[in-house]
Amino acid sequence: MQIKPIYLSLLFVGLILACNNKEFQPKPDAQLALTYDQASYKFLDIENCPFQFEMNSSARLKKPKSPKECWTNVYYPKQKATIFITYNSIENNLDDYLRDAQKLPLKHSIKAEKIEASQYQNPKQNTYGTFYEVEGDAASQAQFYLTDSIQHFLTGSIYFEAAPNYDSILPAAEYLKKDIRHIMETLSWK
Repeated sequence: MQIKPIYLSLLFVGLILACNNKEFQPKPDAQLALTYDQASYKFLDIENCPFQFEMNSSARLKKPKSPKECWTNVYYPKQKATIFITYNSIENNLDDYLRDAQKLPLKHSIKAEKIEASQYQNPKQNTYGTFYEVEGDAASQAQFYLTDSIQHFLTGSIYFEAAPNYDSILPAAEYLKKDIRHIMETLSWK
């Protein structure tokens, strides 16, 4: 069977007319749009611990196993993440605690694209420290430490219950970084 030239010409002209009016544009990649409620905070005073701070109302406190321990986990069910807070009293070992706290973010430098440190000072509450923001596929997206340089030393880190895919956890990480800053700003020693 042979196609007649007239039909072939009509088919060709029809294709040109059909494609001529539409310009091809690829669809943009879809982005996950996670939004979270605006944070409201409540005062948290952990029994038998020498510190207190304001915690996000949507988070849950997981108390330490022993009343003598002042280690606290602030769990965020919606973000599936935890801020692990560790307290130690200073006994002529401030340099050791500072060295360990400053090394901790560097453990994530293999996967991190960038680690930014910002100093924090609140002479009114006698709290001084550093906040570390970690960008990239690192296990922890933010870490901090606070001290009064005499008696108290507190560290904290965010960890997610998911593989550290930075693009996927970015909205939750940004939300929790704000909460860490709020904890740092409201923390006071008893």
